[in-house]
Amino acid sequence: MTEHTVLPPIGLGTFRLQEQVVIDSVLSALALGYRHIDTATFYENEAAVGKAIRASGVPREEIFVTTKIWWDQLDGDGPIRSLEGSLERLGLTQVDLALIHWPSPNGEVPMADYLDGLGRARAQGLTRHIGVSNFTIAQIDEALALPVGKYLVTNQVEVQPYLANRKLVEHCQRRGLQVTGYMPLAVGKVMKDPVLKAIGERHGASAAQVALAWVVSRGIAVIPASTNPQHQQSNLEALELTLNAEDIAQIDALDAGERIANPPFAPHWDQ
Repeated sequence: MTEHTVLPPIGLGTFRLQEQVVIDSVLSALALGYRHIDTATFYENEAAVGKAIRASGVPREEIFVTTKIWWDQLDGDGPIRSLEGSLERLGLTQVDLALIHWPSPNGEVPMADYLDGLGRARAQGLTRHIGVSNFTIAQIDEALALPVGKYLVTNQVEVQPYLANRKLVEHCQRRGLQVTGYMPLAVGKVMKDPVLKAIGERHGASAAQVALAWVVSRGIAVIPASTNPQHQQSNLEALELTLNAEDIAQIDALDAGERIANPPFAPHWDQ
């Protein structure tokens, strides 16, 4: 059984943010009090993220940095080589969390092999913690049954009002894994939602804050992406919003299984 709360409750997602945009976003987030920055090899922004971390003036030990290993780097020593490249680009000697970004498509590389590689990266000190992303219930159970399973701390998956992902989230939590929710604002769709807006009006909050508060109320760490300092501040303040049972029931009813991140190489999702 692993520790439930390794990750800060909120972090800054950086998917699709590049160059000066990601530098400015990370700098403003850290200045506002964010202490988790989420990146990935696939995002091609690790060098810029590292530059912002160094320029922020925030001590390195106060910042929780997550990066991810792409699925074409899972064979043999690939996970170790991938992390070494990430550290070089980030300008760090260690990340706080390294994730397998996606399970090997069609199980081409056996999970035991690539999670062993991730475990060796941890043993070598390239990362403090290890975890997975976009793993299904069956894949989580397979991973936790491996010797390296005891070191896994999170499964990072899409969680937003139109994709509650309830079965998977609750299974991970029962198994002792913290869940990290990406795309919690459904790429902006929540801002226009009449149900979320009405709940927000009752609480003096925005629809986005309501969506984030709902995810957080389920014990999930959130990593919304934002380039706007005002929105970043608003997202932080969502942690202080307490929804009542009626609010939560109304948001729960929005779940329509609408998945945004669903590339051709995705696993066979749990319904």
